[in-house]
Amino acid sequence: MHESVYDTLAGLDLELPAVSAPAAAYVMAAQSGSTVFLSGHIARKDGKPWVGKLGQNLSTEEGKDAARSIAIDLLATLHAHLGDLNRVKRVVKVMSLVNSVPDYTEQHLVTNGASELLVQVFGEKGKHARSAFGVAQIPLGACVEIEMVVEVL
Repeated sequence: MHESVYDTLAGLDLELPAVSAPAAAYVMAAQSGSTVFLSGHIARKDGKPWVGKLGQNLSTEEGKDAARSIAIDLLATLHAHLGDLNRVKRVVKVMSLVNSVPDYTEQHLVTNGASELLVQVFGEKGKHARSAFGVAQIPLGACVEIEMVVEVL
């Protein structure tokens, strides 16, 4: 018998937050067949956008913490959409946008904050393909935005 995703979350002392509403003309999750596409989620701190630019006023470790917090928000949205995170067959793809100065080159390390948590929560099913980009700006000045594609049962 496999451990429930919710037992794993409890063991990590993680509680899923309330799901954010879309900030514009889109939905937070869209499903086609067995594939769920989660819209980009921005980093939040104390309920507000986690504003900053990597390489200017945020460190790589702070960015990694921001990415981890986004992964928790993505899980909350996925739970709200599916009703049961145990239906996740595989995290397929993660795309991360890191608000960073032009010469910053550690976007991949920032994104590890999300990737590592997904593997902690889902084990082998959490290992995914990934892209991490440095961008000039993210909506609301957020430091990181991440979207995710998941295959479900």
